[in-house]
Amino acid sequence: MGRPAGLSRLGMAPGSVDTASMTERLPQLSYESLPESVRPLADDILKVSSAKLGGPYNALLRSPEMARRCFDLLDYLRFRTTVEKRLNEFAILIQARLSNAQYEWWAHEPIAHRAGLSEAVTADLRECRRPASMRDDERLVFDYCLQLSLNHRVPDALWQQAVDAMGEQAVIDITVLSGTYVMVSMLLNATQVGIPDGGALPLTELDPLEIRRRLLA
Repeated sequence: MGRPAGLSRLGMAPGSVDTASMTERLPQLSYESLPESVRPLADDILKVSSAKLGGPYNALLRSPEMARRCFDLLDYLRFRTTVEKRLNEFAILIQARLSNAQYEWWAHEPIAHRAGLSEAVTADLRECRRPASMRDDERLVFDYCLQLSLNHRVPDALWQQAVDAMGEQAVIDITVLSGTYVMVSMLLNATQVGIPDGGALPLTELDPLEIRRRLLA
C-alpha cells in the first residue's frame, strides 16, 4: 500500500513528527470579546487557571456549552478527586509524555513538583524512560496508566493491586483523569498551543511507536 495522498503532499511519513513550522491555529480570545452569557464561565476559569483563558480554554470556549461541561469535569478531577495530588499530576504528565503534549507538560511539571513528585521521576519520564526512583504508589500509577493507555487493557493482577492500594473510587477517578487528559492533549496538539512568550519546548518530540518502545521496554 502506498503512502496516503495527504501525507505525500505534506512530505511527511506516517507517524512522523514535524514541529518546525507549527504556529498556533486559534487567535487568543479576550474576556471582553466573549458574549455576556459566556462570561460567568470565563470567571470560573480565571479563578483556577494559571493560563488565564489560554491553554486548552482558548479552544474550549469556542464551544461554550461543551466548555462548561468540560470545566466542571476538570474541576472535579483536578481539585476534588479522591486521588492524592502528587499521583494525579503524575498521571497527567504520563499522558503529556505519551502525546508529545508540550503545553500540558510545561503547565503541569511545576505543579507536580510542588505536590511532591520528585524531579528525578519527571526527568526520566521527560526523556521517555521508565522512572528509576518511583515510590511504590507512583510505580503502581505508572504501570496502570501505561497499560491502559498503550495496551487499552489493565491485567487482572494490576487492577486488583490498584484497587487494594487505592480503593475502587480512586481507581475509577484516575482512570477518568487519564482519559480526560488524552482529550486535553488532543485539543492542545490539534490547535498547536505554544509555550507562552515563545518559551522552549520542554519535550523532545518522539514518534508514537518510539514512545511505546521505550516506555514498555
